[in-house]
Amino acid sequence: MIHCYRLCGYNIVLDVASGSIHCVDDIAYDVIRAYEHISDGKDQSVSAAQMAATHPGATENDIKEIIADIEALKNRGKLFSPDTFEDVAETGIKAPLKALCLNVSHICNMSCAYCFAGRGEYGGTGGHSDSIEIGSGNKLMSLETGKRAIDFLVMNSADRKILDVDFFGGEPLLNRDVVKEIVKYAREVEQGCSKRFRFTLTTNGLLIDDDVINFTNNQMHNVVLSLDGRPEIHDAMRKLPNGNGSYAEVVDKIKKLVDARRGKGYYIRGTFTKENKDFVNDILHIADLGFKEISLEPAVNQNMTEVFATPESSLCNLTEELCSQYETLAVEMLRREKLGTGFNFYHFNLDLSAGPCVYKRIAGCGVGTEYLAVTPSGELYPCHQFVGNPDFLMGDIWCGITNNRLQNEFNSCNIYSRSECKDCWARFYCSGGCAANAYHETGSINDIYKFSCELFKKRMECAIMMHVARSSGGGALRR
Repeated sequence: MIHCYRLCGYNIVLDVASGSIHCVDDIAYDVIRAYEHISDGKDQSVSAAQMAATHPGATENDIKEIIADIEALKNRGKLFSPDTFEDVAETGIKAPLKALCLNVSHICNMSCAYCFAGRGEYGGTGGHSDSIEIGSGNKLMSLETGKRAIDFLVMNSADRKILDVDFFGGEPLLNRDVVKEIVKYAREVEQGCSKRFRFTLTTNGLLIDDDVINFTNNQMHNVVLSLDGRPEIHDAMRKLPNGNGSYAEVVDKIKKLVDARRGKGYYIRGTFTKENKDFVNDILHIADLGFKEISLEPAVNQNMTEVFATPESSLCNLTEELCSQYETLAVEMLRREKLGTGFNFYHFNLDLSAGPCVYKRIAGCGVGTEYLAVTPSGELYPCHQFVGNPDFLMGDIWCGITNNRLQNEFNSCNIYSRSECKDCWARFYCSGGCAANAYHETGSINDIYKFSCELFKKRMECAIMMHVARSSGGGALRR
């Protein structure tokens, strides 16, 4: 299977199974497209005479040379290569646990309009506050629970050496003392075993101070910082409990933390909705603030129509509008790279030389198997987006996984279990997409979230085009 597309002046051919990328001229592009019909059983041969007739200036010998090159690439497994990975998926490899998302707080000091977690409460009845005592309705994780979570991760990680823990919420810094003590305990555990912990903190930035900066610099492998872009956009969505916007409250604090980390080990994580379908302007605003590591993606919600206020009949137009934004972003990023003011956009990151292993390309993030979320009371869910849904309660950190049927369902979920993925050119990049998004949109983790799929495919087209442009010096770049 191949995927052919034209973008920014480049003719790009992706060989799906091998991952090989070819940038070709117009004639070769059309000949390769003709080969697609052969592989689909629609034709028996490519006629050099017919191809030459439709390309003034090309002779039959020119076409025959192109055909010979195509055949050589086929023989080398670089074009029209077979997909030989389905057997890997059918073995049902069950990898050991490697990561926990610790929801150390189900309370938040913001009231974001699009929050998938019900403004940090995950279906609960808590409130918003800047300081809440431990034990208020099991909204904050206790140190005892946090320690047990670390032990649970170690006990179920088999021979894995690197273990990841993400402090999440709500707002995790509302429980900062417990976060510190959990990290301290994990470092002590490291001394008695061959494991090493990597910690991530996801925060809205309101509680960043010198103490937080020192702690994260010493202990956090990564810090994810929430900022949605332009002040008016950020303030429209990310509000304080009193209804005021939070941009002025957080932007300087986030800058200070990133500067202290010397620009390493962080991401500015933003969200776009109907308020900023021109989200490129928000990405560029964040870049102009001096941030180099940026992520901005559509809001996750159980109802996409609610988030974007877009009826189903207009979804196609919306998708085209957003895809155009990604193309604009890719061109601007390449322009800035040449000027020495480049930045990284998380969703364009693509490692073509190494990248994920075959198993990860097939099975994805490991939700429900390699990765679990832990609530303040120690319950286990497949990931943070399922927390609070009783249908996805998997067990707890004391008794372990008790819902084996559910875990097996997640373990069997891959690009070959989803019918829509089998013939999709992007399947080895997205690994089937987000199971939580699929469930919220369709009611099944084995289905797909079509809106997200279309955006993802455009992001991959842009990322591949950027790779081609860098390799060729950007000579053909145009919108």
